[in-house]
Parts: sequence; structure tokens; C-alpha cells
Amino acid sequence: MSGHSKWANIKNKKAKTDAVKGKVFTKLGRELAVAAKGNPDPYTNSKLADVIAKAKAANMPNDNIKRSIAKAAGELNSVNYETLTYEGYGVGGSAVIVSTLTDNKNRTGGDVRHIFSKYGGNMGTTGSVSYMFENKGVIVIERTLNMNEDEIMEIALEAGADDVITADDAFEIRTSPADFSSVRKYFEDKGYEFIEAEVMMIPNDKVALDEHQAETFQKMLDAFDELDDVQEVYHNVDLPEEEDDE
Repeated sequence: MSGHSKWANIKNKKAKTDAVKGKVFTKLGRELAVAAKGNPDPYTNSKLADVIAKAKAANMPNDNIKRSIAKAAGELNSVNYETLTYEGYGVGGSAVIVSTLTDNKNRTGGDVRHIFSKYGGNMGTTGSVSYMFENKGVIVIERTLNMNEDEIMEIALEAGADDVITADDAFEIRTSPADFSSVRKYFEDKGYEFIEAEVMMIPNDKVALDEHQAETFQKMLDAFDELDDVQEVYHNVDLPEEEDDE
């Protein structure tokens, strides 16, 4: 899969602990509420529809999704969240992009900078590492015995996708960010369910770290994950855990 082995073990990816799921659902809840602010109708708000698809792919219960959208009409009216992206380097010259949703950019910026420094990295300026990544819509469908590869390819072509990457247990459909919503909806209308559906930063190349560096890097990722303001972390490290434990 062009080195993108994130889907090597889908069963393990699905079997996340309740604590991890709770953290993920909390972050998705904030993202849903922000996307719904001003227009809670996913049929006319494509950004909200995209986040709902992302939440469903993460197995977020429908009741949680509805509650999060309802929040947009209530408490969020007095809170202004903004999307801020930070770039930097981890150990071994690794490249890291941290996407946040925050109501206090000074707090968030300080927290992100501290984590970079604590684990042997440093926060850079805008554009310092993003040139090493490509922004792509990614839709991942679990591959089953009755799924026809040619059919997936044909649907992707009809929908306007850029590429389909085939693995033993998944199909990964890639799109331009602009086409993501329409391609996602096309597959949804065909009855397909996703295990991933979002626009993300994909590294052009991956770097390998030694065992000690990889351990430090993983600790940094865990620390970012613990920050409520952090929505996503993208990096270019080839971590063996992505093959075994995702």
C-alpha cells in the first residue's frame, strides 16, 4: 500500500479501549458542535456531513452525534473555537503537524510547544514541515469476501476519486480535499460503510527511527493525544505499531 500500512490490522483498530474511545468521542463532539454552529442540517452543511461521517467511522453512537450537534445551538454560542495548526520536528528529524480546535490560542500554543520540547523536538514556523505532506481526502472501506475489487475501482472512478490503494483487508480511496464530500456521499449512497473518512495530511515519504527514538516519539504522540484541544496529529514516522496495534 505504498508504505501506508495503517490498515494492516482492522480488528485491533476496532477494539480500542473504552478510555481511548471516550477521548476520541469527546474530541469528535467538539468538532461536530463547531461544524454545526450556524447550520445544524447536514443536508445543507457539507462540512457537518463530513464530520458526521468521520464520527460514524470511529463508531461514535448516533445519540452522541445528535447531542454534540445540539450543543451548537446552546453553549457554543458564547464560545468561539478556532482551528489552529502547528508544525514542528520530533526526534530524528521527524516532521509533525498538530491540528487543534481551541478557544484559547495562547494556552494551546504553549501546551503544544512544551510537548515538542519535552520530547526532544521543537515547534517550527508555518510551512516548516507541511511541504513534506499532501492534503488528501481519505476514505477507507473494510474489504470483505463478497466485495468486488473491480466494482470499488469503478465506483471510485465514477465518483471522481484520485486513486484507490488496495490492501489485503481494506480499500483506501483518495481524493482531492475539494472532491472529498462528493466522493464520500457517492459511496455512502451506494451503501458502503467506512472505517475512516476524513481529509488528512499524508506524508510524501516516511522516516525510520531507532528503537529509543521511536519510543520517545510515541510518548510525544501520546502527550499530544491527551490535550483536549488537539484534534489530529500527522507525522512522517514509520512506526511498527501502526502495523501491529492500529
